[in-house]
Amino acid sequence: MTTDDHHPFKFLPKRIILVRHGESMGNIDTAAYVTTPDNKIPLTSLGLDQARVAGTHLRNLFSDHGNCTTNWRVYFYVSPYQRTRSTLREIGRSFERQRIIGVREECRIREQDFGNFQIEERMKVIKETRERFGRFFYRFPEGESAADVFDRVSSFLESLWRDLDMNRLHKEPYRDLNLIIVSHGLTCRVFLMKWFKWTVEQFEHLNNLGNCEFRVMELGEGGEYSLAIHHTNEEMQEWGMSPEMIADQKWRIHAHRGDWNDNCPWYFDAFFDHLKTDVDKESDDKADDSSTTCE
Repeated sequence: MTTDDHHPFKFLPKRIILVRHGESMGNIDTAAYVTTPDNKIPLTSLGLDQARVAGTHLRNLFSDHGNCTTNWRVYFYVSPYQRTRSTLREIGRSFERQRIIGVREECRIREQDFGNFQIEERMKVIKETRERFGRFFYRFPEGESAADVFDRVSSFLESLWRDLDMNRLHKEPYRDLNLIIVSHGLTCRVFLMKWFKWTVEQFEHLNNLGNCEFRVMELGEGGEYSLAIHHTNEEMQEWGMSPEMIADQKWRIHAHRGDWNDNCPWYFDAFFDHLKTDVDKESDDKADDSSTTCE
């Protein structure tokens, strides 16, 4: 039995990568949604090119990375929408068959539901209302809110962890597994929000991914995933991440799996900031108590 067989993270992917689909007809003309169901909106020719380029970048990332073995593999999850499936096909052109362990269509990582056929003028008013109401909790008539997407992404993550724990992705310990999730902009942001325990307020400040842009969550030395291993401070700032969120990503590079970052203000201080001023008072009270005798 090799040393790798005893490694506590042997079945965890080296990277979990979120990819937004390429440019679609709906991205360049919202009138497309009037006559075409959202799930059937196709990619443009530019979107197809973007997907092929993304595939090349991803393959280079896996094969050229200094810490990556030559036996790396990929596994794909994909939204059932036409534009994500087409994006996956073009990305897949960059990988040899033996590199791909498998692919699974996953309905829970689909686009936010905006309703059925979308009347353009009505959607314009609805989206203006959403800006006033708040992006996370606003529910589209006959559709979903981002909070609804959060719930199904949470369910998907539970299934993903079971797949990993039971090694259903057939990862061999000596191979680096790269898990690629081809989805949609808001769904990717919600995935990151759930994974890193970001607040609703933090979500509201996040910018959408560009077409075929991707986020790389890489496994740190202690078993936690971090965006800061592959991405720079400047990139994370452009995404709308605060300095505290970026600092947390850097902490995760060396953190041990299951550790709690006490320096995250949204875990404690944002709710109990008044307790900071009580620490000295509690110390004084304890000192007074110790100097008296109960009769």
